[in-house]
Amino acid sequence: MPQDDAVAVGWYRKAVELGYAHAQYNLGIMYAEGQGVVRDYAVAVEWYRKAAEQGVAAAQFNLGLMYAKGRGVPQDYAAAHKWLNLAASRFPASGWNQRDSAVKAREAIATLMTSAQIAEAQRLAREWKPKKK
Repeated sequence: MPQDDAVAVGWYRKAVELGYAHAQYNLGIMYAEGQGVVRDYAVAVEWYRKAAEQGVAAAQFNLGLMYAKGRGVPQDYAAAHKWLNLAASRFPASGWNQRDSAVKAREAIATLMTSAQIAEAQRLAREWKPKKK
């Protein structure tokens, strides 16, 4: 069966209605990549944020990158550092080098920040608690 991204988007939306955080993350990918929908970084950020706030590490990683690059949100290194820090702490150590990618991205962002900004980002990450749907 051929892949139909628009149909996939419809299924992800149905899964979101049932409360699946990973479906929110997948919708974020679809909007960030323009698969089955018109590319819209701001909408991608909304979906990534919803999944990230529920503890989906991959969404936290992508949200951190969006803040780092200023895609769909104003560029904010402290927010990027926070989300990348959370992703690094939540990815399994053996998972596709995802943890390493999050750590490297966080370290790269840190070189652009003051020590006070890094401390604030770390505080925000420590105080973060996952939300329910």
